[in-house]
Amino acid sequence: MPTRGHEVAGTVVDSTGKPKPVGGRPWIYVDSVSQPTMTVYSPKGRNTGAAVVVFPGGGYFVLAIDLEGTEACDWLTSKGITCVLLKYRVPCFRLGPYRDCRTALLDAQRTVGLLRSQAARWHVDPNKIGVLGFSAGGHMVAAISTHFDRRLYRPVDAADSVSCRPDFAIALYPGHLAVREKGFVLNPDLRITRRTPPTLLIQAENDPVDPVENSIVYHAALRKAGVPVELHLFAKGGHAFGLRRTSFPITEWPALAERWLESIGVISK
Repeated sequence: MPTRGHEVAGTVVDSTGKPKPVGGRPWIYVDSVSQPTMTVYSPKGRNTGAAVVVFPGGGYFVLAIDLEGTEACDWLTSKGITCVLLKYRVPCFRLGPYRDCRTALLDAQRTVGLLRSQAARWHVDPNKIGVLGFSAGGHMVAAISTHFDRRLYRPVDAADSVSCRPDFAIALYPGHLAVREKGFVLNPDLRITRRTPPTLLIQAENDPVDPVENSIVYHAALRKAGVPVELHLFAKGGHAFGLRRTSFPITEWPALAERWLESIGVISK
């Protein structure tokens, strides 16, 4: 087993040791990340000025770095959107009572602030910076959407004086938004206000990992606070499908996301 601080990558396998495919292909994880990094991918062709910071999932233990990372960036850059892939620190050895990972949130705050402070360098509109996350990364989307008023770490430089509030947020099959043990009530760490950014939620009803109540409870709380929110629930699709094509209608979610981004004025047709 690798020791903490020695980053490793590997292919996800099943109980027999064979690669566990998604959409007919295996996927890769990254483990033992002690030094967070942000990788910027510029748009291909037309630049809309929008940017998205991507949070891969992995239960705060590993990062699904291609399935829920680089493949999301390929899609975003093809639509004229700058993509920033955040490789945040995992595993998270100090999880709160609702599996809130403080170090990951710190990394997210720092990344959004850095991107906004250097928007001109990357040809990004500082008012069109959003976040997108899968599974645990979906929880990170909600965490930074509700924890942006102050940094949770000692300021490093001028970038930490810039707002780290996302202008929009997209969460796919998010976890840790509802507390199962209390009848699926909102995670009390998520302090939703009217300043929480417009949000898109997408999940399958038959998700075997993160119950669909996570999206439903968060959606209800956003509505109550007057935050623009859109929720798409599909009968089938499971968990951790990323952007890979399957036979289920949920596989068309990127087109839904594009139309939603158009509807809130982030991109144009």
